Amino acid sequence: MNEMEIVGSIIAGKHGSILIRQKSGVEVELGDLLLVKQKNASLLLQVYDVVFGSQIPEKHLEMISGMKLEGYGADLDFMDPALRNYVLAQVKAVARVEANNVRIPKTLPPFMGNVRHVTKDDLTFLAKPPHPVYLGKVRSGSKALDVDVNLSGLHVFKHHIVVPATTGRGKSNLVKVILWSILDEDDFGVLVLDPHDEYYGRHGKGLKDHPESGRGLLYYSSTPPSGANTLVVNLRSIMPWHFQGIVYFSDAQGDAIRLHYNRALERNESWIENIVRGVELEGVGLRTLQVLRRKFDTVLGVYLDDEGNLQCRNRIFSASAGTTTTRDIADSLEAGKTVIVDTSRLLDQAELLIGSIVVGEVFHRYQRYKSTGMLDEKPVVSIVIEEAPRVLGADVLASSGENIYSTVAREGRKFKVGLVAITQLTSLIPRPILANMNTKIILGNEMALERKAIIDSAAQDLSDDSRTIASLDIGEAIVSSNFTKFAVPVQIPLFEEYVKTYLEDARGATRQEVRRSFQGVDVE
Repeated sequence: MNEMEIVGSIIAGKHGSILIRQKSGVEVELGDLLLVKQKNASLLLQVYDVVFGSQIPEKHLEMISGMKLEGYGADLDFMDPALRNYVLAQVKAVARVEANNVRIPKTLPPFMGNVRHVTKDDLTFLAKPPHPVYLGKVRSGSKALDVDVNLSGLHVFKHHIVVPATTGRGKSNLVKVILWSILDEDDFGVLVLDPHDEYYGRHGKGLKDHPESGRGLLYYSSTPPSGANTLVVNLRSIMPWHFQGIVYFSDAQGDAIRLHYNRALERNESWIENIVRGVELEGVGLRTLQVLRRKFDTVLGVYLDDEGNLQCRNRIFSASAGTTTTRDIADSLEAGKTVIVDTSRLLDQAELLIGSIVVGEVFHRYQRYKSTGMLDEKPVVSIVIEEAPRVLGADVLASSGENIYSTVAREGRKFKVGLVAITQLTSLIPRPILANMNTKIILGNEMALERKAIIDSAAQDLSDDSRTIASLDIGEAIVSSNFTKFAVPVQIPLFEEYVKTYLEDARGATRQEVRRSFQGVDVE
């Protein structure tokens, strides 16, 4: 199809709901980007619904259809179908473009104005910002245009990102593309809590294959490959408040923990080890102590063997090793590196606890930097967390209380610390937290309740886009952000294809540099 071809004409509507009659022989689909010319400007339109239209009364259509179905008359197509029967597209104006100056549209397009598909040349205003985060190509319906979609990482990471979608729509693929695109940047530190061990690329393509991975990537695992780091956290690195909002403790258990912590602090001992060993304290009941021992066994995997030695089933927590792990990870994040922590061999609570320890360290550091005027010198730090309702869900926060993740969601932007929250169930996250997450990269979702939660908290008005969101295929997304002029439809590349193209472009750029260095020499 010729993209400059007229696809329809504006025949009715109002601001926010414009009706276009589709030209016969062309196709308009949900999510299509269209363009209509105004005086000295262009209006960018987006299709949110398509319906049939006809000049023939509905009862007559029913009769004609019935006669054809029942075999009455060989040819009943006596009306010109191109004139009498047609398709109507419902569209909304999403942007007014005048000399690359983009504004929210406040006027109607010209009545009976001709509409065409958007082309690459119409979208030059989508320029690459400083410190870009790559998401994919602009998508019009199901067609990808050769226009890159980049957001400013300094803004979107600090103000949080939500990636909502049902299973199999490409959430992890999207995050891998994002992380790859920023791995050579020193302005972002990213902590990835990886419960499926899928980002590093232990058994296939992953972030380890990036040309800058040796400088900008660290990988922690309980079973690390060559060149990676062993994930071991010293028990003394764990403070009572790290459990807050992750592991439930009764009032009596909380009091016992504080007593043990204070005594261990005075004597330079490990409070967790004392509890596991059953050290009795005045004011702590034996039953309470026994329950705490069981909880630490369940959550941390810490127990005493038959000889009375402290052991850890998952080899992640230790009484002797791992004294600098938390500090080392926080230092790497502060240096603008991406740190992947493989938590695939841990239970949910242990995984979230490790994240709580590291995030707490980073957050409190950045609070100090702000108070001393040093914050502007530091990179933005973002935390990628899968199944975000585990720590941000309304039920979780009501039963276990606020945790460091919800604190970051509410206050982190003031201290340059943000979240990338990946979830299937957006509706479980309280609306005040969702409202603080200013960029939503929306993938396909068939569940009406989840679509409503996404739409209600989006940066742009997506009230007419429920059908469009439900129809999004794998890799198709809508980016709604405070840092975009309109909700941008995006086609996210398959990670493996993106890596291949990236590496080919990098090699091509290197060959060009060599040619410039050796003028007159043919370098293949």
